[in-house]
Amino acid sequence: MLANAKVTRLYGPMKNKALFLDRDGTLNYDVHHLHDPAELVVVKGAREALMRARELGYRFYLVTNQSGVGRGYFTMEDVYACNRRLLELLDLGDDLFDGVIIAPEHPDQPSEYRKPSPKFLLEMIARDKLDPATSYMLGDRDSDWQCGLNAGVNPVALNTGKEFPEPAQALITAHEIPVYDSIVEFVATLG
Repeated sequence: MLANAKVTRLYGPMKNKALFLDRDGTLNYDVHHLHDPAELVVVKGAREALMRARELGYRFYLVTNQSGVGRGYFTMEDVYACNRRLLELLDLGDDLFDGVIIAPEHPDQPSEYRKPSPKFLLEMIARDKLDPATSYMLGDRDSDWQCGLNAGVNPVALNTGKEFPEPAQALITAHEIPVYDSIVEFVATLG
């Protein structure tokens, strides 16, 4: 009982709501086929936004497509190194994410977890008893939003420094997906 009281005081009431987060263009600025940890730059204010969301009781899950591995541009070790650097820069602990999925396949290869597949989200919803109605999939690409739609969670479009192509705009319009400049702006709306 004491342990639960401590957790409540540190993070607010524990709830079954989650932020499923794309990596590139959501937590860090998008560098085409990022593979060098030295090039990873965290979105300004992302650390504070995550701290606020954590205080509000949100759990975090990292959901990233890394087709550069499948294309032969870099290795899984490069992806792991970038993820470690992300955790270092965010400085919120190595256990920040309750789950991480990396889909390394080329877009033309079969994949169970490559977004827009909802498989990972559905697995985490079942495993951690998350409420899809109070959970969000944040990302900067239509595959992120479609993943959220496919899993029954709320998609959120982030246009962190770039314009969306026409097909992405059409998806936003068709599904009335909210658009924010960054994770910082989105988290500020949570209550």
